[in-house]
Amino acid sequence: MSPIFELRGAIPLAMGVYGLSPVEAYGISVIGNLVPVVFLLLYLEPVSRWLMRYRPGKAFFDWLFSRTYRNHVERHKKYGLLALTFFVALPLPVTGAWTGSAIAFIFGLKFRHAFPAIAIGVCIAGVVVTASVLGVISLAFS
Repeated sequence: MSPIFELRGAIPLAMGVYGLSPVEAYGISVIGNLVPVVFLLLYLEPVSRWLMRYRPGKAFFDWLFSRTYRNHVERHKKYGLLALTFFVALPLPVTGAWTGSAIAFIFGLKFRHAFPAIAIGVCIAGVVVTASVLGVISLAFS
């Protein structure tokens, strides 16, 4: 559930340290990665609206929205939810579900559209990470 490691850290930890099977590690990690997404998608907007009542919050969100739209609106229009899915699926730092939720919030995506896109991305990332860990384990112990 952590915003930095997400399942990219949870799967190797579960399999390597705690000895969980790949299926157990994958399932627990995917669920643990998706739980915060529900709350982020539901509450980022109301929290930001509340923060925008204050000058520093308004300045931050005005900067964030204008910068994001200026730099990314064309790609968002072109690829939409598919881009969000692949962004979350890419198992690199800061490309996970937490950042995907922030992107969905910034572009005003509704929960019913954003959550499935993020969930598919998390599932794909989980498969990639699990396969990578299995490959490392087989190389190390063969």
